[in-house]
Amino acid sequence: MPEISTSKKVEAFKKAIDYASYRNLIKSLLAENQTTGDNHSEAMINYTFMNDRRMDRWDKKIDLDADLVNIMKGLPPMKWMVITEAWCGDAAQNIPFLAKLAKENQNIDLRFIMRDANLEIMDQYLTNGARSIPILIVMDQDFNDLATWGPRPTPVQNMVIDAKKKTDLDQTAFIESIHKWYAVNKNQTIAEEFKEIIKKIH
Repeated sequence: MPEISTSKKVEAFKKAIDYASYRNLIKSLLAENQTTGDNHSEAMINYTFMNDRRMDRWDKKIDLDADLVNIMKGLPPMKWMVITEAWCGDAAQNIPFLAKLAKENQNIDLRFIMRDANLEIMDQYLTNGARSIPILIVMDQDFNDLATWGPRPTPVQNMVIDAKKKTDLDQTAFIESIHKWYAVNKNQTIAEEFKEIIKKIH
């Protein structure tokens, strides 16, 4: 697949929204019994409703450790672009952490784009050939990629890979186990992963 032009990323970033606008978008769509993307089925609306509540909780609960905060404060100006959708459970579990992290450095410009409206960009950041989200693209001021993260912390990604090998998977129970992992882990793993990412780019 040909590499996407810088101008495409610039265009997408200009149209992207900040975290507050992303949260407001989800709430306004839910008020109209809708979600992001084209699939407004009852299941997708239910996922989005639960995700909105998860993000509300995480926004209040996330407490970054001092080491990570200090590392963040030392970063030069960067652009962080997240590919997401409101109905995505992993996005709801991880995006509040990304927002909290970016808030520690006023030089970090964090914005969000919807996956299904930006497939040309999404297809540059596939996970094992799949359009898995969320994906964070860390870029310098000239929109050169410095790092990526996503779609989920490594232990959860391994759970997903193992689950796909099972022919008798109980999907509902599996999804519940994922969300339980996030609740118990309390962002500890993603924090450690970001310490490593930041060390490599700074």
